[in-house]
Amino acid sequence: MNVAEWIIVAILSTTLLLLLILTIVLIVKLINLSKEVEKIVVEGQDIAKNANGIVSNVKGMTSIGGSMEMFVNKYVNPKLKSLMKEKEKKNERKD
Repeated sequence: MNVAEWIIVAILSTTLLLLLILTIVLIVKLINLSKEVEKIVVEGQDIAKNANGIVSNVKGMTSIGGSMEMFVNKYVNPKLKSLMKEKEKKNERKD
């Protein structure tokens, strides 16, 4: 082989070596990135579970609030109205 062929072989070998090193570094970075993404996904799932729990609690509160409103409208308000009518009757008798 003459000198020109050795130069071309040397250039190709160094290029291949650089590409191999860069590929290894890139693979290591991608593996680390995938570990970070996994942590973020796990944290996101925890946040979603907590949000679901909060929604369930609020839903329970509003259903109790609706039940209480129905109870008040069905039982307490009629009693109060009857008491108010009785008071009005007593006031009319006094006059």
